[in-house]
Amino acid sequence: MDIAHSTALVTGANRGIGRIVVEQLLERGARRVYATARRPESLPFTDPRVVPLRLDVTDGAHAASAAEQAGDVDLLVNNAGIASAQNLLTGDLERIRAEMETNFFGALHVSRAFAPVLAAHGGGAIINIMSLLSFRTFPGNGSYAASKAAEWQLTNSTRLELAAQGTQVLGVHLASTDTDMMAGWDIPKNDPRQVVAMLLDALEAGRSEVLDTDTAAIKARLASPPEQLYAELG
Repeated sequence: MDIAHSTALVTGANRGIGRIVVEQLLERGARRVYATARRPESLPFTDPRVVPLRLDVTDGAHAASAAEQAGDVDLLVNNAGIASAQNLLTGDLERIRAEMETNFFGALHVSRAFAPVLAAHGGGAIINIMSLLSFRTFPGNGSYAASKAAEWQLTNSTRLELAAQGTQVLGVHLASTDTDMMAGWDIPKNDPRQVVAMLLDALEAGRSEVLDTDTAAIKARLASPPEQLYAELG
């Protein structure tokens, strides 16, 4: 995937990683970037190459409409996501459903809508922004981890299903990153500009997966017994 002269669509572009993805795509020479949000008036961009677009990823009709309006896209970045810190057995079920609707079904709606668009432009690429919690849950984050684990398998399946049309599918799994979503957590965090540069480098190198250091260490232990992966069980 050559970012220079590409046309991208980024979901959840009004803040956090999504905003930085838009900025760095422009820095690398993207011809146009559709920046989407539920409230496009909240988008902070002034560059004329940015096209604001209203998109609620939980609504399949919204996704289909976006694909009609952005029919020149050859790079899709599924970044929109929410985290509500819910236990699965005792948490608020509506908030748990909202996480799955946004983090899994949202990426699915948009990928389904744009797969034919990408095919029409030679295959293009999809980037799915996920988490260390795709591979390991923590107490109090069961619902978010479940949604990201589901998105991981969505990413794997999408890669297989779109291979014949030449679409590169890049899965990005990150540990805690210094964005608005993590503002209340006093823990070590990735620099978001560094991780966005890393994932865009991986895209241009033709890779299928990006893991930061902490996430790579967790994924390497997936074959271990649960007692080794989850110290809480000790």
